[in-house]
Amino acid sequence: MAAVEQGWQRLWSEPAAPDPPRLGRGDWALVACFFALLLVEVAGRSDLSLVAPGVIWSCLLLPSLLGRRVQPLLMLALAFGGTLALELALAGWGQRMVSPDALAFVLILPYALTRWGSGRAVAGGVALISVVIGLDPFLKQTRAAELLGGVAVVTAALALGAMVRFRDRAQRQALVEVRLKERAELARDLHDTVAHHVSAIAIQAQAGLATAPQRPEAAHEALKAIAQQASATLAEMRAMVQVLRADEPAPLAPPAGLSDLAKLAAPHPDGVAIQLALSEDLGDLLPAVSNTLYRLAQESITNARRHARQATRIEVEVRSDGAQVHLRVSDDGEKVNAGTGGYGLRGMAERALQLGGRVQAGPNPDRGWTVTAVLPKKGPTA
Repeated sequence: MAAVEQGWQRLWSEPAAPDPPRLGRGDWALVACFFALLLVEVAGRSDLSLVAPGVIWSCLLLPSLLGRRVQPLLMLALAFGGTLALELALAGWGQRMVSPDALAFVLILPYALTRWGSGRAVAGGVALISVVIGLDPFLKQTRAAELLGGVAVVTAALALGAMVRFRDRAQRQALVEVRLKERAELARDLHDTVAHHVSAIAIQAQAGLATAPQRPEAAHEALKAIAQQASATLAEMRAMVQVLRADEPAPLAPPAGLSDLAKLAAPHPDGVAIQLALSEDLGDLLPAVSNTLYRLAQESITNARRHARQATRIEVEVRSDGAQVHLRVSDDGEKVNAGTGGYGLRGMAERALQLGGRVQAGPNPDRGWTVTAVLPKKGPTA
């Protein structure tokens, strides 16, 4: 009983389906098609004429198809309720309305009701349809088989509309989840790339300030390097913001991968050398795995430059053992702040987990800090 009450409350509070299509040429073509079918039926049936009440009423109802998405309950009430009122009036005069087969277009209205209407509209429309069908045997002496057939057809139209509605909702929710996932990945990329450049800017600025009194030309070199890093940072941020904006196309540059690790090993003003070692059996990596390895190495190097005091070298090793690829980034500095509570290590762990891998980080037995990652070569489905 509680489940039924909860389901009824959920139906009653259901809002109308969002973004119904605007009235277009297809809607007018639909009306014209049914009007042509009605004329053909009148011409081919001896019991119908253009002045018959059923034919006139069918012509008057055709425009209801144009408003079926915006006002589905009103259009359905006009069709089913109006038809019932007309039949009752004719029955009072001792006449019976002969409905053309083309009047079957009203079955589009129950579909539109569950496809586009609110929960309250659906409840009211179903109640109205139930009344009309319940009175049909008394007005037309409809046989049980015909009545059950009519109920089945109307129910199928209602169910089809609900099915399409829920499928559209599921697709919208899936799209939202994809967008949220893309935004999370962009946030991680923004942290990885921009943090790398900003860390370099900070180190170069500190180096310039320290050497300026003795070597004024060093300050000029540091400012030049800072300008280059700032330009690179700005370009990265603009590219990522461009992806988030709907009115601008996304850049088509391929994502960074293992082939770009050499850029991270380029000489740096802080004097810390990057020693890069790659095994030869890394050519069959999934692009997402290659990009993740690059981001993990980039973040680890950035953390080492930022937190490792008196470091002289950072070792980056990537090797394969068949189905898995291993990354190891180790420095020889003295850690003053490992940054375990920041977004860096957390983001690395999330990246690896999405691909079915894992990341570990911790201090070395003597000096320095090591980050290790293990990823499947072919991703989580391999």
